[in-house]
Amino acid sequence: MTTERIAPPLTGGEREMLRAFLDFHRATLAMKCEGLTEEQLRLRSSPPSTLSLLGLVRHMAEVERTWFRRVIGKEDVPLVWSPEGDFQVAYDAAGADRGEAFAAWAAEVEHARRIERAAPSLDVTGHMARWGEDVSLRLVMLHLIHEYARHNGHADFLREAIDGSVGP
Repeated sequence: MTTERIAPPLTGGEREMLRAFLDFHRATLAMKCEGLTEEQLRLRSSPPSTLSLLGLVRHMAEVERTWFRRVIGKEDVPLVWSPEGDFQVAYDAAGADRGEAFAAWAAEVEHARRIERAAPSLDVTGHMARWGEDVSLRLVMLHLIHEYARHNGHADFLREAIDGSVGP
């Protein structure tokens, strides 16, 4: 399967741009993982780090779940791999299952899209307990774009170390 990554528009409304950039970065992470075996997806960057591509997928599932479902959607759902709220735990994919990780990530992305589309505006707020502050959907979308962009940089290095593949 080949991931289709659509470049964000050069002009448009704020919500359209945020949505497009977030989807662009989601697709970038998927592209970095394409064509690799489960073993390759579990390869760690460099000791003592537990960071791997599969770990990044698990981490981003937790991030999507937290910000969209728990904060904006106000859903009382537990984290999947980070019961204590330490998202770094999700990075350790030593015994992780590829199918489970990608299914969880895809499900959380769909939940996030549903929540974002249902919100009447970017000014909708939710409470981020860790910060003790209310945050807007606008901030959540910007934060997720930042989070994906940072981790996609990690994914670039991980992928290059696995098979020499570089690029978009």
